[in-house]
Amino acid sequence: MNQVKSPGMSVDYEKETAPPTLKAHVLRRLRDAIIAGRYKPGDRLNESKLARDFEISRIPIREALMTLQEQGLVMNHERRGMFVTMLEEEDVQRINSLRVVLEAEALKLCRIHMTPEEADRLTALVNEMEVWEQGAEMEAAALDLAFHREVWRASGNPYLVKALDALATVLFAHKALENASVETKQWRLHHHRELLDVALGRSEVSPEDAVIAHLRTGYENPDRYASHTLEGRGVAPSKSDAPTHQALGKIKTDKGKKNE
Repeated sequence: MNQVKSPGMSVDYEKETAPPTLKAHVLRRLRDAIIAGRYKPGDRLNESKLARDFEISRIPIREALMTLQEQGLVMNHERRGMFVTMLEEEDVQRINSLRVVLEAEALKLCRIHMTPEEADRLTALVNEMEVWEQGAEMEAAALDLAFHREVWRASGNPYLVKALDALATVLFAHKALENASVETKQWRLHHHRELLDVALGRSEVSPEDAVIAHLRTGYENPDRYASHTLEGRGVAPSKSDAPTHQALGKIKTDKGKKNE
């Protein structure tokens, strides 16, 4: 039986569908190992050791690590190597304060450049998030990121897209590593229609307030370092600051009704 070893596991090709390339196989196994906690935030991913563990050359390992870096799961520290992403709370809050500004601008531009085709794409993503129930650990985060990236792309400003991709992707990966329940992940995915309504011009909520309210579904005080907070100016109150027991209970109830 043909097997390839990876850290803490073996892969049986007769029991699962193999990815089309060795790089894709390594990428999947490393990503799953990080998300499963076999590699902790801050752990170094030594290229030579990984190559020995997988019993392959270092080239596909290097390529997989570069892709994981693009996805935000791995960070490259100069002269030290690749490490599993680890963000301090202040890092998260400072990045989110910039997201408020940049994503609000992306929403405004998206609304200006909106086309029927783009509206269909964004609506389809929101519909998909609202019926998500349970899947691979990264599936919820991938759907979430896909929606935001579509908004960024629809802004028509490639430099804005690059800035948000560099800043925000690591937050999506960081959130994916969080040990959140399925209900909490569902609750967060179900709070994108408000952003969609702003992008489609169907809401009177300002883009800034919409982004802050959205960030509060996943973070406490996401605008702590934003200028309006530091200057003592308030923002519109959010009705979705945290997933309440009632909100999570409603998700479970709705899910139960579907299964009846």
